Amino acid sequence: MKNGICLFCIVTLFSCKGEKEKTIESLDDRAKRIHENTMTVDTHIDINVRNFTESRNYSQRLDTQVDLPKMSEGGLDVAWLIVYTGQDSLNPNGYAIAKANAMAKFDAIHRLCKKIAPEKIGLALTSDDVRKLYSEGKKVALIGVENAYPMGEDLSNFKKYHELGARYISLAHNGHSQFCDSHTGEADNIWLHNGLSDLGKEAVKEMNKLGIMIDVSHTSKEAMKQMIQLSKAPIIASHSSARAVCDHSRNLDDEQLKLIKENGGVVQTVALHAYLKAEKHAKRTAFMEAIYQKAADSLGLRSQLDTLEGGQREAFYKNHPRIMTISKEMMSRMKEVPPAVNVSDFVDHIDYMVDFMGIDYVGISSDFDGGGGIEGWSDASETFNVTLELVKRGYTESEIAQLWGGNLLRVLDEVQKTAEKLSEG
Repeated sequence: MKNGICLFCIVTLFSCKGEKEKTIESLDDRAKRIHENTMTVDTHIDINVRNFTESRNYSQRLDTQVDLPKMSEGGLDVAWLIVYTGQDSLNPNGYAIAKANAMAKFDAIHRLCKKIAPEKIGLALTSDDVRKLYSEGKKVALIGVENAYPMGEDLSNFKKYHELGARYISLAHNGHSQFCDSHTGEADNIWLHNGLSDLGKEAVKEMNKLGIMIDVSHTSKEAMKQMIQLSKAPIIASHSSARAVCDHSRNLDDEQLKLIKENGGVVQTVALHAYLKAEKHAKRTAFMEAIYQKAADSLGLRSQLDTLEGGQREAFYKNHPRIMTISKEMMSRMKEVPPAVNVSDFVDHIDYMVDFMGIDYVGISSDFDGGGGIEGWSDASETFNVTLELVKRGYTESEIAQLWGGNLLRVLDEVQKTAEKLSEG
């Protein structure tokens, strides 16, 4: 003992301090641990059937925003693959063409899970399926239908789509369908049904009976309000953000958010530039278009795509990667480049809706390969960056698990339980 201090105690003190310092977790390490322990669910990923063949498919690294290698690299576990058809004329011919398109996409998703890569990804129909496949180390696919237009006027098609794996369906897209009005009616204030058509009202009841989640992301506000009034189960917005933060007709205003909370549903915040920060995106877009034109001109290509014909258009697309490379090089030499909409802007919407609605009613979606993708989450390989930003904002591990799919799967369970009750009664 020296000066009344035990040397053993001093050694022990510094030894303990060293051990304590070693156990302090950095923010990045904490985010990585949480991301690794959390099952991540993205509720809106568009597909192209050309990427579901034996020679070209999601088991390979493609030029798409989503494929299995990118999902593994970024830690994206569950992907809702979308059967999307655009809006066309409300007649038998239009329905028939759209039906063929929809069936091809159903076939593509089944082919991926059953023939192309069954050892890597499985198709889920329930939340139990999702968790089982996840526990087996596989990626998980579920099916959402964006636009019920290809069903025509035959309500029995809802059962057929359900049998094919559809677990959420939106009744409209960008244009009024036979079922309901679209958000696009805001542009000219012209409405076809003033909400739901009579067929649409029956469709809501049919989806309740079957256990299909009702998606309101593209519908008009009036149609959405009528769906909530009619539905005996919670609804979802599969890829929408907060209108109070970005005033776009595809986003949901405070009244709609309140209704979804009261309904017990969930809003899946979408990572699409124009729906997150419109003015910032517009400035960046105008700047980038000028850069792309210069890059295309440097290759001797006409840069106005809509003026190209036949082989010219094919040549443009063939040279697209070169145009992108040249554009990046040009930008690297510039001092002032307008900032891109990024992950922070995305989480601003999550923050707003969590503050307004509560943590139980908010989720996450990308709209990858359908227009989505932002700086920091430009494809599935960068999925971790969303978790990192959530950790920076102070969200707990359990809250992040809710946002990354827990809330959505809770709604899926409630919708399917409602269907069971309706079948019993």
